[in-house]
Amino acid sequence: MTALDLTLVLAGSFLGGFVNAIAGGGGLVTLPVMLGVFPNTPLPTIFGTTKGGMVWGTAWAARSYAKRVSLPWRRLLPAVGLAAVGGLAGAWVLTQVPSEWLRKGLPIVLAGVFAYTLTNRHFGREHAPLQTPRHEMLWAGLIALGLGFYDGFFGPGTGSFFVFLFVRVLGYDFLHASAAAKLLNATTNLAAITMFSLGGLIWWGLVVPLAVVNVAGATLGTWLALHRGSGFVRRVFLVMVAGLILKTGYDAYLKPTPREPAGDRVAVAAEASH
Repeated sequence: MTALDLTLVLAGSFLGGFVNAIAGGGGLVTLPVMLGVFPNTPLPTIFGTTKGGMVWGTAWAARSYAKRVSLPWRRLLPAVGLAAVGGLAGAWVLTQVPSEWLRKGLPIVLAGVFAYTLTNRHFGREHAPLQTPRHEMLWAGLIALGLGFYDGFFGPGTGSFFVFLFVRVLGYDFLHASAAAKLLNATTNLAAITMFSLGGLIWWGLVVPLAVVNVAGATLGTWLALHRGSGFVRRVFLVMVAGLILKTGYDAYLKPTPREPAGDRVAVAAEASH
């Protein structure tokens, strides 16, 4: 790897950490850079290494939000465990059945999320929880379990889906939803990393510098989100979802996708799930 290659992947990791800390979708930035620099590397190694570096920025953002944003941690803790269970279960199922059928539906779902958020101007601007404490814990757990499974099984847009559902179902504003999403998304990432690590599919030597710059990007992104508030997070969220629509739409309908052997399908699980 040349100095230019290293510079490119580190810049991608920094920018990925930055946008991921604000509204999710950091993989949309980091993953294409890694694929471009290492075009002949097996996809599981690319995805495992990318996720291994980005999880640190996600975890750091969760820690930073926790210091400044008041969240019902007692009601969210069961969701953390369920996110891990869902992530491991989804990753295991991915090794047994194909997930390609999700590709064509994902851009449509993301388009619905984008349209709903854009047309409802007050959506997510005020923090007004809709559920009783017991129901909030139940709904948070169900969301975490479902999206944890999705992250392990397929992956793209997991962080953005967390934000949207916490706003829509629980009544959080975008800032509180993003804070909660970081905690749960870090958990689903760790579940996927565990699987990749057991398979020896992570370049740990590259993970360390990726993690350092990813944390730096996440620190800047979190600072901006906390200082600019929910309106800023909402705008970045819309931009990232629009980017995800274009990326997943291209992958589903325009990009040639050769069939993979069943044992290689695990690679898809890490795609843009931040």
